[in-house]
Amino acid sequence: MSGGPAGRGQRKKQPWGGVRPFSIKTKLGALVVVSVLITTGLSVIAVHTKTELRFITVFSMIATLLITQFVAHSLTAPLDDMNAVARSISHGDYTRRVRESRRDELGDLAQTINVMADELEAQDSQRKELVANVSHELRTPIAGLRAVLENIVDGVTRADPETMRTALKQTERLGRLVETLLDLSRLDNGVVPLRRRRFEVWPYLSGILKEANMVASARASMASGSGSHTRTDVHLHLDVSPPELVAHADPERIHQVVANLIDNAVKHSPPHGRVTVRARQGAEPESLELEVLDEGPGIPRTEWHRVFERFNRGSVNRPHGPGSDGGTGLGLAIARWAVDLHGGRIGVAESERGCRILITLPGPSSVPS
Repeated sequence: MSGGPAGRGQRKKQPWGGVRPFSIKTKLGALVVVSVLITTGLSVIAVHTKTELRFITVFSMIATLLITQFVAHSLTAPLDDMNAVARSISHGDYTRRVRESRRDELGDLAQTINVMADELEAQDSQRKELVANVSHELRTPIAGLRAVLENIVDGVTRADPETMRTALKQTERLGRLVETLLDLSRLDNGVVPLRRRRFEVWPYLSGILKEANMVASARASMASGSGSHTRTDVHLHLDVSPPELVAHADPERIHQVVANLIDNAVKHSPPHGRVTVRARQGAEPESLELEVLDEGPGIPRTEWHRVFERFNRGSVNRPHGPGSDGGTGLGLAIARWAVDLHGGRIGVAESERGCRILITLPGPSSVPS
């Protein structure tokens, strides 16, 4: 029995398919034939040598039992192996696998058990990723809401209508994220709904940057008491042209994209660095091109194809700026998921300094079916 790495994927069936030259039926048939031949041979020897029949009977029984024991062991040993693996799977250990060295029905059964273990391991990994995704997404509105309430309690701001509207907005977003949990269960089937609408880009992105600053301040105040740190020295800059730019997309999903990209850019910015969010008109009416640029160490070209993989944190051992953490490696994966839902494109683009993420969202005339 051997341990198997996570994510083995589907195994291919062996090339012999339904034809098994060493099937169990063949082996049992050979056992009967060999037993008959041994008995017949010993009987012939007894006739020519005038040996007593009782000795021939004893020798035939011993030889047949030895051959039967050998064949039985070859059949029961893999069953014990499979039983041990099945018991481990029932206890939640999906890393063990059955050896697939046989070319008979037991070999097919070993393949089936290993494929089942692979699928259970993949589902367990997806469940853990879902918990991490949910935790990652809920953290932002909770931190923003806490910042507003703490400022009111401490007397930093008054509970005026504008402040309460900000708190209400965070609460509403938190509720929408909770509703998204139901959508995630249908993600693999590609039926997550998009609520597209037209919106003005400048006030929309301005609100996201304001929330990002608010969350950074909240995290800094929460981290100061625990001895850890977070980034509050990075300046966020918004560049929208023309100012009356309008886009057609799902605002909640795009909020996920921009918020995660800003969070990632801030973590990798140098001290007192600058993160720019740039929006331009796309090639089609109401299409949108978004860019998020930072002044950090950038991403090596060899890593561009791995940037949006889940749990990938890049080749930089620790974030560039002081007081940032390594994150969960989920932000960019979530951003790609949201962009893919729109039928858009997201990727790393050429930049003279730092990292530049380019997002292209199609207009209403190119909405995917």
